[in-house]
Amino acid sequence: MSRRERRAAVAGGKTVADGKTVAGGRATASSAPADITDLMSQAQRAYQNGRSAQAEAICKQILARDAAHMASLNLLGVINQAAGRHRLAVKMFAKAIALDDLAAPCHYNIACSYLALDERADAVAHFKTAIALGMGDKHAEEFVLRNPVVLERVRRATMQSALSVKNEDLFGPQDIAAIAKEVFVRCALETTILRSLPLELFLTNLRSALLRLANVTVIDSAKVDDDVADLFCAIAQQCFINEYVFAQSDAETQLASRLRDLLLQKLSAGSGISPLLLAAVAAYFPLHSVAAAKSLLVAKWRDCAADLLRQQVREPLEEAEDRGAIPALTTVDDGTSVKVMQQYEENPFPRWTLNPNAVLVGDMKKRAQAAGGAEQRPSQDVLIAGCGTGKHSITIAQTSPEARILAIDLSRASLAYARRKTREEGVTNIEYAQADILKLGAIDRTFDRIESAGVLHHLADPLAGWRVLLPLLRPNGTMRVGLYSEIARRSFAEARTLIAERGYRATAEDIRAFRQAIIRNRDEERWRILITTFDFYNMSGCRDLLFNVIEHRFTIPEIAAFLNENGLLFLGFELDAKIIERFQQRYPDAEALFNLDYWNAFEASNPETFIQMYLFSVCKNERAAH
Repeated sequence: MSRRERRAAVAGGKTVADGKTVAGGRATASSAPADITDLMSQAQRAYQNGRSAQAEAICKQILARDAAHMASLNLLGVINQAAGRHRLAVKMFAKAIALDDLAAPCHYNIACSYLALDERADAVAHFKTAIALGMGDKHAEEFVLRNPVVLERVRRATMQSALSVKNEDLFGPQDIAAIAKEVFVRCALETTILRSLPLELFLTNLRSALLRLANVTVIDSAKVDDDVADLFCAIAQQCFINEYVFAQSDAETQLASRLRDLLLQKLSAGSGISPLLLAAVAAYFPLHSVAAAKSLLVAKWRDCAADLLRQQVREPLEEAEDRGAIPALTTVDDGTSVKVMQQYEENPFPRWTLNPNAVLVGDMKKRAQAAGGAEQRPSQDVLIAGCGTGKHSITIAQTSPEARILAIDLSRASLAYARRKTREEGVTNIEYAQADILKLGAIDRTFDRIESAGVLHHLADPLAGWRVLLPLLRPNGTMRVGLYSEIARRSFAEARTLIAERGYRATAEDIRAFRQAIIRNRDEERWRILITTFDFYNMSGCRDLLFNVIEHRFTIPEIAAFLNENGLLFLGFELDAKIIERFQQRYPDAEALFNLDYWNAFEASNPETFIQMYLFSVCKNERAAH
């Protein structure tokens, strides 16, 4: 089952914004009898129409027949939660989670009740699990923006230019205190990049307000509320995850620099350092860049500061130490390859924190357990040509545990990040190495499967790189390729032109300045796609997206010509199911999905079809005879 199909299996996914409750749950493995299904529909309608007692009675009726009916347990939990019976709600949600611990809505719901019971550690654990599982069919940003405390401040930050207040007056102490109490908001900040323009404007102003508060507090040696310290630590973690992409004024930079100097003085003197001072520096500069940062790991810290130090000191130091252990399969001396390598040494990409396969891998393990053991599949040799920070190679390793994977990249910094994440996930079937695709022909190895998505178009000659990979593919193997679309990337190409005309460099300061120019003109239609693109919201993503050393774009006829010239059979594009459905309505022929002429015509009339890239698979043509 695909991720989209799994999400569609979330039953009754009604979200109550004010109550912060998700009234849904994943379907159980076995189908419920028709009468139980009908009863569940009645219960959900009754609850949605305000007849909670009736909904509760129906749920109990269902559970009398099927004690393992997860949706009923979850809805009973929601009903008890709404009535303030949080201990009962926790009991119901816990039973649902015991049946399916991959149900993100249940984790979110139980966290809300734990929070109401002031059992924060349990609330935080389940909030973070819900976020890691993808929040069901929603994004974390949607839940943050539904929070009434946040929503009012987001509105204020978004309208800032129209307000007759100074930036420093936007969030006062009461605003900060109110936001600091929102535990889910802090969990989201600590866990994943929040990709939303309204949230970015809100968080940029909030960080500035916290910096001023930290400065006053540190100078006066005043005590700050623990929730506020936790909030600032969470903001600092978010800034590290997005690589300090938020705009910062000269005054902020100067103030943060003074606090960094103070932190250094305290480190040298062995003086006590408050979590607020630590967070104030970490929200503007990565702590591992501070001299003697390793000594910060020795002291005992409250949880929020300990997590911050793990993220900004312990893990980066681990990666730095690991780089020397990464083997080199080839030299890297091609002029363009060296420049691209330097880019990803400075900004490893993609910056990711959460395993995107948590639900899928969990489902696979449960199916294997139900079947009495892991599914036996023939082992394959897989090459990931351009693995970056390991997100894709770990996906392949976890979904194909029988595979032997070689993952290569130009950047040792990216590879070190990948190796750390691979160890965290307990994955053991990936071999990482530094190599240049252009020289892979010398490694004397072949593969059943080759993956090179989003890589070839950053070579000086993408087709030359593609030709290097072809002899490495075994006769019955498949190759998965991702290439930028000329049509879909028109707005990105326009942005690259603007960057060149105005002389923006690929530095943190210039990337921030360019982003702010786009944000100021966000109502222009030409930037609509850009500001809704995930990679716009972190530094390495924005650099990869718009400031890349080199970028080539393709058309479908160009791809078709290469396939024909090199004896390759097109096996289909990977696209959203809704796009496939629209295509098949236009071209109902069973073989149309494999007709590149049809796809070329479809893209011409639907120019955003391949907004990410052309992502497709091919095989050598001799396979067509089988």
